[in-house]
Order: sequence, then C-alpha cells, then structure tokens
Amino acid sequence: MLAKLKSAWAWLILAALWPAAVFAQPGQQHIHPRLIAESATPAPGQTIALALEMTPDKGWHGYWQNPGDAGVPPDVKWRLPAGASVGAFRYPVPGTLLIAGLMNYVYEHEYALIAPLTVPKDARPGATLRIEGDAEWLACTDEVCVPERGTIAVDLTVGSGRIDPATQARFDAWRAKLPRPLGAQARFEVVQGRMRIAVPLPADVAVAQPYFFAETGNAIDYAAPQSVSRNGDALIVETAAKGNPAALAGVLKIDDDTGLALTAVPGPVPAAGDPVGETGAAKWDAMTVLTALAGAVLGGLLLNVMPCVFPILSLKALGLARAGVDEREARREGLAYAAGVIATCLALGGALLALRAGGSAAGWAFQLQDPRVIGLLLLLVMAVALNLAGLFELRTIGAGDALAARGGAAGAFWTGALAAFVATPCTGPFMAAALGAALVLPAAGALAVFGGLGLGLALPFLAIGFVPALRRRLPKPGAWMETMRRVLAVPMFLTALGLAWILGRQAGVDGMIVGLGAALLLGLALWWAGVRQVRGRPILPAIPAAAIAAGLVLTLAPIATRAEAGGVLKARPFSEAALKAARDAGRPVFLYFTADWCLTCKVNEKGAIERAEVADAFAKHNVAVLVGDWTNGDPEIGRFLERQGRSGVPLYLYYRPGAAEPDVLPQVLTPSMLARLAS
Repeated sequence: MLAKLKSAWAWLILAALWPAAVFAQPGQQHIHPRLIAESATPAPGQTIALALEMTPDKGWHGYWQNPGDAGVPPDVKWRLPAGASVGAFRYPVPGTLLIAGLMNYVYEHEYALIAPLTVPKDARPGATLRIEGDAEWLACTDEVCVPERGTIAVDLTVGSGRIDPATQARFDAWRAKLPRPLGAQARFEVVQGRMRIAVPLPADVAVAQPYFFAETGNAIDYAAPQSVSRNGDALIVETAAKGNPAALAGVLKIDDDTGLALTAVPGPVPAAGDPVGETGAAKWDAMTVLTALAGAVLGGLLLNVMPCVFPILSLKALGLARAGVDEREARREGLAYAAGVIATCLALGGALLALRAGGSAAGWAFQLQDPRVIGLLLLLVMAVALNLAGLFELRTIGAGDALAARGGAAGAFWTGALAAFVATPCTGPFMAAALGAALVLPAAGALAVFGGLGLGLALPFLAIGFVPALRRRLPKPGAWMETMRRVLAVPMFLTALGLAWILGRQAGVDGMIVGLGAALLLGLALWWAGVRQVRGRPILPAIPAAAIAAGLVLTLAPIATRAEAGGVLKARPFSEAALKAARDAGRPVFLYFTADWCLTCKVNEKGAIERAEVADAFAKHNVAVLVGDWTNGDPEIGRFLERQGRSGVPLYLYYRPGAAEPDVLPQVLTPSMLARLAS
C-alpha cells in the first residue's frame, strides 16, 4: 500500500510520526471498515452493489481516491469465488483539510465506497458466496497518521436477488452522496501558470461554496485558493496550475454533498464572470462596495502630493491664476481635467479586469511592468520637464493662455490623463485594500472603485474650478510665475531620472542606454522646435525626430530579474518553496513585495527596512527575510498577492512560528515597528 502514496509529503509525515506509523492491530483501528451487500440473496449472474462502510473515530479522517498533497486512499486485495468479480470503488464527494500548508481531500465522518459485485453465472441457488478481501487504509488526525489494515468480508446466499427495503434505503442515501456524471463536455486551459476550467452548468442551477477536486494527479496546486465565477451557462474555475495534462478528471462540488464528475479536455475557456457561492456573494454587498469606493477616493486625493503628480496639478492651477478666466471657463476646464483623469483610471482598470479574466495574474500599475511603457513615459515626462524649463512651448499641456483658447478643454483633458497615468505606481498607503477589493467585486463595482480613484485624484482641480473663493486665494499673476514654472521642472526631471533607473532594472544597461539615447534625441528635437518657435516658424520638422525616439523605446524588451539577495538584511528572493522551507524550519519570516516603479516601496526600504537596527533585531531572533520583486510582473508573485487579497505592491507580511496566518503590516513602516516585531 505504501507504494501508492500520492506525495512525497506523505512519506515525510509517516517518517516524522514513527514509531506511531505502524500497522494498527484490528482492535486498535481508528477507522472501522464494514463490508455490506445491497442484496443478501443475489441471483446467479446478477450485479449488485457492494459498500465498504468506513466509520472514523472522533477527530480521525480517511482519504479520497486522490488524497491531495499527502495521504493514501483505501486499497483492497480481493479473495473471491471463481467467476465473481468486484469493480472499482466509487467515492462520495470529499471535504478539504489544510494542515501545515498541505491540502488534503478527506472524509471526517462516516462514508461509504460503492463498487459493483458480479455473481458467477453458474452459481447454484442456495450456495454460500464468501466475498472477502484484505483492506489497507490510512487513518489520520491533525497530528498523527496510522496505516491500518484488516480483513473485510460478507457472506451471501445465492437466491432470488431480493433487496430488503431498509438496506435499499441505506444504499440510496450513500448513492446520493456520489458525484453525478456531468452531461456536457468540460474544457480547460493553462494560461501563465493558471488552470482555468469551464464547466457547462445551466444558470438556474444553485451553487453554494463550489470547489474542484482534481482526480488527475499533479495537475493543480492543491493548496492554492480557487475562485469560481459564472459566465452564462458555465462555471469558470481558476486556480494555480502544477502541470498541463492531456485530460483533467475531477469532481466539482456544488454544495455540501453534491458533486459533478467530469473529465475536461483542452479547449478555450470563457472569461471569468460574477463570483458564485457564499464567499463570492459576501464580497460584493453594498457596504463593501461603498467602503472600497471611499478608500479609493481618499487614496486618489492623497496622490496629488506625489512628486510626479504635484507639478502637473500646480501647473494647471497656475494656468488658471494667469489666465484670469471667467466662472464658466474655469468650470469647463475643471470638468475636462476630471474627465481625463477618470477616463484614464477606468481604461486602466478595465484593461486590468480583462487581463485577469483571461487568466493573467496582473495587478494595478500592470502597464509599468513593460519596459516599452516605461520608455514612452520617460519621453513624455522629459517633454513636460523641458516644457516647464522653457525650452519650448506646448500649449496643450502647459501655458496658461491655452485656457482662454478654443483648445483649452482638450489640453485640460489630456493633462488629467497624463496625471492619472503617471500616478499609478504611487497608489499609496490607503489604496491597497480598496484596489484589492475591486478585483473580487463584479465588473460594475470594480469599475466604480477605479472611477473613485480618478475622482479623488481630480478633486483638487475640480474644487479650484468650481469654487471661486479658492481661485481668489491663488497668487496674483506676475513674473514669479515663470520662476515657479522653472522650479516645477525640477521634480519632473527627477521623475525622468527615476524612470531611466527603472528602465535599467527592467531592460538592463543596454535598454537604459537606448532609453536615454531616445530621450536625448527627443530633447534635441524639442530644442530645435523651441528655436523655430522663437523665430515664428512651424515646429513640424521636429516631429520625425520625436517619432524616431518613440520607435527606439518600442524596441525594448524585458530581461529576467529577481529581487537582489543579500544586503543589510541578507534577504533572499521570494518563492513559495523558500517561504515554506523557512516556516517548516520554525523561523519567523518577514516577507515584503516591492517594485522599482513603486515609490512607497522605495521610501519604506530606504527609511525603515534596510536599517542597521532592524538587521540587528532580525539577526538576533533568526528572522528569515524574503523579498519579492514585482518590477516585471512575476506571475508567481501576482498569484500570491491575489491570494492575500491585494492587487499591487507594497505588501508587508510577518509570519510568526506556528501561526496559521501572517500579520499584515501597515504600508508605512518605521524601523522601531520592525524591530519590535522580531522581539
């Protein structure tokens, strides 16, 4: 029997529990088997049902045919009369049991395995048939496992085939707990490490707490969370893939005792739909949506003080002060700016939801994981910085007199779009929970949260446009405004420098050189455009150079990156295996996720994490430090973040020895906070 262990972990469990892991004697059994025939008097040649009833003691459990990460299913070596045969057992729908990060498919209460028994055709009426076998099974608690064995037998008398009504009712109850065959073809696909299964099921069929039990071994990560949604007449199951089998057999549980047996074949799987089951329904009540929406508005409001957003907002405010626009025009500009911000947030949010529906582990600011986007953003920010520095004039972005021109609203719209786009890596301490909630809400609720982020980001300029008292408090126009404009160029140049550094991290030194070369070419083109503007000539000849610069950055490609090991904390790159190994060793673990484009991450790392006092405290208490670098959108990190209910970085977790769940730390850290954790 031990040769049939489904996982090496089962061997480790048995070894750890030795000498308890010895075959128990019949009188010491913790799961009690009993063989029962549906008919005590089967007719010659008749096929009847045979049940192996298993009754665990309190606190003990047995295993399904695929036990999951560890365990052993029952096994019987039959001794039968000549001509008799027993088919394979059918298993009832199991339950789940997660122990030490291992997912087990188990039965914690009485259960019965059903198999067909065929009586020999030449059996003589009145003859006794002894159906006997040597059974082996594994009985476990949360702390100990005992391989058990025993002889199972039932004596039958060849007769009329009559079934006692009481016995029939008992077998009917057991049959009701067996999975029903799915009457349609299921399909599956593996996309970026995610197993996605489409199960045809009419929309009017009630489903509560669905779960997919894989019968095919090594197809899915048993311990990974599963999400189930409904898209029309199909249930979409998504979880972490472990392999890509030729076919996928399993059971989809749709309520406590009801399951659908299916074998899925490779094929297209529709996009995810509305979450189903009690866990999904609980996540999209009105209060959850409103709470996430409020957090998004507040987080968007705070983004206005970020160095990549504040100069743009200030520039628009100074434009209003310079132009001295009337009430109507100010409101028009405010609405146009807000429309640009909200439209961009909705577009990014919609693209994110579409990527995730297709099986991607993308998160907020996903577009910044592509070095081509970083390169284009570098060129755009460089253009804004050179405009603020006075090298050339671009009225649709900067100059105040554009607000009085017919194109003022268009300029405000695109300025708002730019502010929203460059703000995504700086979502700040108040945004993680709101954006994480958005990704488990229905599409309408999720888009409302993304729109709330845009509304919060646009609120200051909206307030200036709609509240005359605020506009009157703006400084009076004067020569100082040109000086302020030059000053505001400084944070934009620093933002460009930071983007160049990120480009180097994503695309390597060669990629950074290409990006800087493209920025230099763009700068020369804009300088030429400025010279031509002073002479009253058109700037159209500079456009080809700008197009060449954009074409250069579109050739960039990411290189494989992992978070740097070592440093003052002697951190190691994150992986599920590294986390499990550290926890299995009984060490406390500090795990943090970062990205080079995440401003909040870098502030925490330099100001709190990479500090000598933190390193000393962690070393003193043997704290393992793991760091996950999401700069290039590592799908393993994306799936882990999703399981934590987060859509982006930063995320800081502290695992205490023996604790089932980690402590989720605030997104603004201090050295003293981290040092206290270790002590």
